[in-house]
Amino acid sequence: MTTPIAPDGVRETDATRVQILSEALPYIQKFRGRTVVVKYGGAAMKDNSLKEKVVRDIVFMACVGIRPVVVHGGGPEINTWLEKLGIEPQFKDGLRVTDAPTMDVVEMVLVGRVNKELVSLINQAGGSAVGLCGKDGNLVTARPQNAELAMGFVGEVTSVKPGIIKSLVEAGYIPIISSVAADETGQAYNINADTVAGELAASLNAEKLILLTDTPGILQDYTDPNSLIPKLDIPTARQLMASGVVGGGMIPKVTCCVRSLAQGVGAAHILDGRVPHALLLEIFTDLGIGTMLVASKFHS
Repeated sequence: MTTPIAPDGVRETDATRVQILSEALPYIQKFRGRTVVVKYGGAAMKDNSLKEKVVRDIVFMACVGIRPVVVHGGGPEINTWLEKLGIEPQFKDGLRVTDAPTMDVVEMVLVGRVNKELVSLINQAGGSAVGLCGKDGNLVTARPQNAELAMGFVGEVTSVKPGIIKSLVEAGYIPIISSVAADETGQAYNINADTVAGELAASLNAEKLILLTDTPGILQDYTDPNSLIPKLDIPTARQLMASGVVGGGMIPKVTCCVRSLAQGVGAAHILDGRVPHALLLEIFTDLGIGTMLVASKFHS
């Protein structure tokens, strides 16, 4: 079957491709030279087809002058390796209980396997990626999240020193960061990847923070995928958390978005990573596909 040719001799597929590129120009001009921090996780990491599309989106962003910085999780692969080693995964209030043996596995998987796989995939797609964790260059310093909960080596961010990230970005590299960090004694901690992404976005004065999730975004009714809230500001986000509309695993995501916005990030987005090319749909179209959070309702 041949590709239809328009009356002027241009193939329709080619004409469509050129039209799309032309319509993307204003967005490329707007975000060129700006930093976009992407938290990569969920189904988009487990499905090879989706993984390929996310990788291509990230490389595309870099090629048109946007500066992507990627923070990743890796919970399912951690569980797989814990089971292989005879360690039963344990969770409390949605957080992984991280004793010393579990911490060893977390660091091995996130830093040694998941991180390097993403670096390799991006390099194969034509990008130039460098893998890091919070320990590198004292990028992230951690402390125990809550000793009273007896969570082991689950940490929270105490400080971010983004110098190494800025140097890599200026040199044209795409930083790929795993959410393992250490305290001042060198003890490693497992930190929520959303939290690391939000704090890193704030420290880099990023234009956007984008969280890839397994939901359409923030829903007015979590049982109804059609009840998407396309845009909200910090006061409204806080109200939704207080009223219980935002609950469960969405609370830490919205909290990190609010914190990043309060520290100067231009906008935060919660997207459905199961949608092919979700990153490009959000950045290069007017409507986008998920929920955009901004500092105030007066924010454009």
